[in-house]
Amino acid sequence: MSTDLIDIAAVPEAWTRTHLLDLESLSAEELTLILDTAETLREATDGCSRKVSVLNGYTMANLFFENSTRTRTSFGLAARRLGADTVDFSSSGSSLSKGETFIDTAKNIEAMGVDAVVVRHHTPGTAYLLSQNLKCSVINAGDGAHEHPTQGLLDILTIRQQRNRIEGLTVALVGDISHSRTARSNIWGLKKLGAHVIVCGPSTLVSRRWEELGVEVAYNLDDILPRCDVLNILRIQFERQAMRPFPSVREYAHLYAMNGERMRRSKKDILIMAPGPINRGVELTPEVADGPHSVILHQVTNGLAVRMAVLWLLLGAANR
Repeated sequence: MSTDLIDIAAVPEAWTRTHLLDLESLSAEELTLILDTAETLREATDGCSRKVSVLNGYTMANLFFENSTRTRTSFGLAARRLGADTVDFSSSGSSLSKGETFIDTAKNIEAMGVDAVVVRHHTPGTAYLLSQNLKCSVINAGDGAHEHPTQGLLDILTIRQQRNRIEGLTVALVGDISHSRTARSNIWGLKKLGAHVIVCGPSTLVSRRWEELGVEVAYNLDDILPRCDVLNILRIQFERQAMRPFPSVREYAHLYAMNGERMRRSKKDILIMAPGPINRGVELTPEVADGPHSVILHQVTNGLAVRMAVLWLLLGAANR
């Protein structure tokens, strides 16, 4: 798609979805279309730094019921880069504290002329519920431990940019797999595009049942390192755990943290990724996080490109 064709009417006829709720239901062709569109918009906006006003007159609302820095800011900037207006909702101090239901709150915001709602909530399935009760487009920005589709897309886009392909690569997701919506979205997207996926971490956080999704399960990071083209380091989500899943943070870091020694035993061109926030010294050391193999900040920039692409595609299909 040429940059001079970036118009809301130019959304491909093959794209028919008006919601983005997960990556599980997307085909490889749909995934590729989003990635290609993100590349086009990244180029058209000079690396996501300039405006291309293709969504003038549209309004996007951020409905966040969990704390967020990167995702909330990224969606807001993505909308403004395309010329759309934005509304930020915070559950604290809202009418929810007066007894109003979640659905009624969302419907009232939609009634103000909102075309797309971006929702993050601690309950899995929240985005699906909204899509069944709202007429506007709904984008899942993370629903509990279920999925975080735009995070999965920006991770995959970053890999494709750095390696020019996804098919045939070995990608390891390391850390708190059990509670990670990012892991689930990455698994669905990477598998459909032909990557071999390994999930690695303590047995208390990585069940053998993950093999049912067609991924490899590993408990020893040092054993799999020589085979990995990409390591996506996931944060330990202590806030979602009823009890500590391992004896100590120090022990976890000894067994699973990516450090200089492990880098020397990895492939020379290995990519180090992390969805953030990162806990330096726990999941990876500063020399790795800030080193030449790290593409963590590239992921942040690609988050803008992916979210611009998603907004453009969904609102274009809804407009059609």
